[in-house]
Amino acid sequence: MQSEVIRPHRVVVLALDGVYPFELGIPNRVFGTADGRYEVLTCSVDGKPVRSDSDFDIAVGRDASALETADTVVIPPCDVLAILEDGLPQRISDALARINPAARLVSICTGAIVVAAAGLLDDRPATTHWNFAERFGAHFPRIRVDPNVLYVDDGDILTSAGASAGVDLCLHLIRRDHGSEVANMVARRCVVPPWREGGQAQFIEQPVPPPAAAGTADARQWALENLHSPLTMADLAERARMSGRTFARRFRDEVGISPGRWLIQQRVFRARELLETTELSVDRIAAEVGFATGTSLRQHLHEAIGIAPLAYRRTFRAGAAAAP
Repeated sequence: MQSEVIRPHRVVVLALDGVYPFELGIPNRVFGTADGRYEVLTCSVDGKPVRSDSDFDIAVGRDASALETADTVVIPPCDVLAILEDGLPQRISDALARINPAARLVSICTGAIVVAAAGLLDDRPATTHWNFAERFGAHFPRIRVDPNVLYVDDGDILTSAGASAGVDLCLHLIRRDHGSEVANMVARRCVVPPWREGGQAQFIEQPVPPPAAAGTADARQWALENLHSPLTMADLAERARMSGRTFARRFRDEVGISPGRWLIQQRVFRARELLETTELSVDRIAAEVGFATGTSLRQHLHEAIGIAPLAYRRTFRAGAAAAP
């Protein structure tokens, strides 16, 4: 008896006029690096070339019929000013109507405006690029716009902020589908950070330290190698050979958050990996990542992602088991 061949999860990217080339390429680059778990196709409304926001057009070999076969549809940013002024053109509405109702819908940056103009974000939470957020909220008052996050996962519809947040969202989807091990592998191959929580701020003004200035990178790396220890900011400052005040200031300049918050984020991230990849108890994982008790781990995990450790393990083990 032949084993059933599992079809890769099909991601279809809809390129519209004025598309941003960098963001258009994100799904193919990220999902396409996951060892065949995804098939990424690109289409336009009519299969003809689309105008980009740069000085070239983009040839697209498929029309909107490809949307009917998609498991996930991605809409990258495009020329949305005309949509805000005149509404969604009928040809785009007709294309979106071809999406399978069971498909997951994802927008990158101002692609959320296309989704909103189609009425698909009414009464839902969403985000977009911070520079468009105020106008977005005013134009679509039924949408619960959060201008301060990297991405919003509302189950079957997910929205993200600017360019790099699109990468974060694609990695989040891989993690949701296949677990952290696969997502981390993809991140390493793409040479991008493996995980940024969706609720992290979009825009942080971070002055670049002078080239000769001592930084906090070595201390951060040391902390990651010693998460099981009860680290304090004083320990990190001593490792960086700085006073506590100087270290805290330099750390925030480089990372955008306080050392204490960063340390909790890293401990939660490591705990998530262990929940997915080991059978260790919650108390044991708490000890491995530097939380004093299992109760402390439960509290921090719930604050970060709103789910209990064992529920997280069941969810993401199931996602990993579904990998081809």
